[in-house]
Amino acid sequence: MIPFTLLSELRGRVEFSDEVPVQVRWNLGDVIGDAGNHAPRILVSTDEWDEKVRSAIADGARVVEVPSRSEGIAQAVDVMRRALRLGEWEQSQTHASLMAYLREEVEEFDEAVRGGDEQEMRDELGDLLLQVLFHAEIASQRGSFDFDAVAMSFVEKMAKRSPYLFDGTHQVVAIEEQERLWELGKQAQ
Repeated sequence: MIPFTLLSELRGRVEFSDEVPVQVRWNLGDVIGDAGNHAPRILVSTDEWDEKVRSAIADGARVVEVPSRSEGIAQAVDVMRRALRLGEWEQSQTHASLMAYLREEVEEFDEAVRGGDEQEMRDELGDLLLQVLFHAEIASQRGSFDFDAVAMSFVEKMAKRSPYLFDGTHQVVAIEEQERLWELGKQAQ
C-alpha cells in the first residue's frame, strides 16, 4: 500500500528492484506520473538489501519508507527469512534440533520474571519470539505454514475460547465466565 500522503510526491522515472511483482509495477504505473527524462528517479523496492537499493542509499538517495516498514513483526519475519536464506547454521536446523534452545529461552524468561527486570523480560521475550519465527520459517520453506498462519491460529483460538473479544463486549468479563467460555471452546475443538 502506498500511503495517501505520498501520492503527491510520486512523480518521476520509476524503476523497480527485481522482486517487485509485475502486477505492482502495472498498478504503480497508473498512479505515478512520468515527468520526463529529467525527472527524479523513483526506485520502488520491498527489499532493503537489494543492490539497487543499497547503491541508491550510498549515493545519497532520499528513502521514504511506508509505515509498515517500521512495524517490528514484519521486520522480524523478514530478518528470519533472510537468516534461513543466508545462514548455513540456520539452514541445518530442524524443529527437533531447536527444541533445546526453546527450552533454554523459556528458562531464561522465567529467571527474568523472577528477577523482576523489565528490560531482561523484554529481551527474553524477543528470544522466545526468535524461536517462534524460526520454527514458522522452517515450516514455511517446506510449504506447510508461515508466521502469519501461526498468528491466525492464535486469533482463531481466541475467537473460539474468548468470544467476548470479538462480539463487541466493552465491560470487564468475570474470571468465572472467562474460564467457562475457555472450557467450552476447548471442548468444541
